[in-house]
This record gives sequence, structure tokens and C-alpha cells, in this order.
Amino acid sequence: MIISASRRTDIPAFYSEWFFNRIKAGFLDVRNPMNNRQVSRIPLSPDIVDCIVFWTKNPIPMIPKLDTLRDYCYYFQFTLTGYGRDIEANLPDKKEELIPAFQRLSDKIGPERVIWRYDPILVNDRYSVPYHMKAFAEIAKALNGYTEKCVFSFVDVYGKNKTAMQRLGVRNLSMGEMRSIAVQIRDIARANHMTVATCAEVIDLEALGIEHNACIDRVLVERLTGGKIRDSKKNLKDSGQREACRCMASREVGTHNTCGNGCVYCYANYSPESVRRNVAKYDPNSTMLCDRLEPDEEVTTPKDVKPLIVKDGQLSLFDCVPE
Repeated sequence: MIISASRRTDIPAFYSEWFFNRIKAGFLDVRNPMNNRQVSRIPLSPDIVDCIVFWTKNPIPMIPKLDTLRDYCYYFQFTLTGYGRDIEANLPDKKEELIPAFQRLSDKIGPERVIWRYDPILVNDRYSVPYHMKAFAEIAKALNGYTEKCVFSFVDVYGKNKTAMQRLGVRNLSMGEMRSIAVQIRDIARANHMTVATCAEVIDLEALGIEHNACIDRVLVERLTGGKIRDSKKNLKDSGQREACRCMASREVGTHNTCGNGCVYCYANYSPESVRRNVAKYDPNSTMLCDRLEPDEEVTTPKDVKPLIVKDGQLSLFDCVPE
């Protein structure tokens, strides 16, 4: 089982105490955002969890406690862009705090386990293409040797961020403009010893040497664990993600409307008021993130919660249980 922590919020930045408490307890509960009465109990023992994927813009609170995860395989998707606080309102200073944090994290766990994300790319009068290329080059130079891979994407406009995008004067990019940006990113990344890939982009850039990325990455998980993931359609493609997403299946453990980063392009926060209301519920000792299990609520453990990795050709007891 792969744990995604989390596409819905920034657990390392705001909820690392809760997460480490759940690791110690050996399980967590997560509410289905599409069915409020459905609560799943997810076991977190190392013999079931094959890998944990952290998504963050600020891992600083989590770094000192990473030894708690010594029995687990994990890696980070670390978003680091050139935007100011008009776009990413509540992040620490990037040059003074976040770039050094990236370097420190890489030194601690290895550059193969820290993926740099420069996304999403939005273009307006302030954040022009030349601005992005200058910012990207500066960050890439600072991260040279601290990561093996950079992932980028172009901003998607959703109902939840459409008003903000219009207010900022974000313009649509032509295919030609996207290809031009992609080539420049590719060349800068390669000069700094990084491969480059896109995240959930419909545009095909493989002819330019830019692959479609899988953020929950089978190849990387197998590399880090030294095993092989069982061949299964369920394991190979996460059916809950967008069509262009190449991620393998994972268990999402976050909660919408709980991220305090304040990014205007965010699809996981619906409104500042919802965020304030949910953050007020945060209890690091709760089984659920910014939520609690009510006495009359039923909890079920999904049938497909089992390890995916096979090592040395050996089968586990879970291989005897039909899917």
C-alpha cells in the first residue's frame, strides 16, 4: 500500500505532529470527501505500508522528526516556485528558508528522495515567461546536486480558482508557448543534472525529451524498496485521478480545506472560511485530521489494504487473499 500524504493539504508543514502520532498508534482514520458518513481505517504498520509520498511546500517542521520513519520507505514531492506572497501567501522566505530546507532534507534522506516541483506555471503581467525562466534558473542552480528530478505543470483553471485567476490576469498559453517554456526548462534542468517531466499534462512533450511524470511513481518505489510491485491494473493506474495522471494507486490520508499555505491556484481549499473552520478542529491526538470520529460512526478497513511490494520472489500472506 502506498500512502499519499497528501494531495489535499500540506501535512509536513502543518500537521507533522498528528502524522507522527498516527505512525506511533499504527493507524489513522480518513473520511471519504464524496460520502461524509464513510470512514476508512488505514493501518500504518511498516509491513503493510510499502511507501509514503509526502507533498509539501515547507517540510521544515517535519525534518527534525524524520527518524520516526526509519522503518518506512518514503520520499517527498517538494514544490518550490518563484512566486511572491500575492500567489503563495503564507510561505516562509524561499531564499532564506525554503531553499536551505530543501538542501537540508536532501542531505538527510538523499537527492533521489526529494523531487523538485516547479508548478503550476501561470503567466500574467508580473509573472511573465522571462520572469519564470530567471526564477527557475536561480532555483535550479541552488538545487544542483540536491535532487535528481524536476516536475513542472501549467496551471489548470477550476471552478474553485477561476475567480482568482481572472483577478490576477492569468492568460491562456498557446501550445507553441508551452513548448517553448518546456524546452527552456528542460535545458536549464539538464545543465543542473536533473531530469525533467510534466505532471498530468495533456500536451505531449516526449519528442522534446520530457516525459509524462508519475508522482506516485512505480519505478521510484521499486528502486527505493528494492522490490517489485505486483502486476495489477489496480496498482498500475490510480482511477481516481485525472486521465493524464500517470500515478499508481495510493491511499490518500489528508483532508480538504485544511492547508494554511494560502496559494491562490489551490484546488483543495474551497474558501478561507472553510479552512479557518477546519483548522480550528485540529487535534494532534485525533485519529482523523482536523476532524473526529463520532461515537455512532462506523469505521471499516478497506479490503485492498495490503502490501504491494514483493522482494526476492517471496510471497506474503496477503498474496493468498484474492482481490
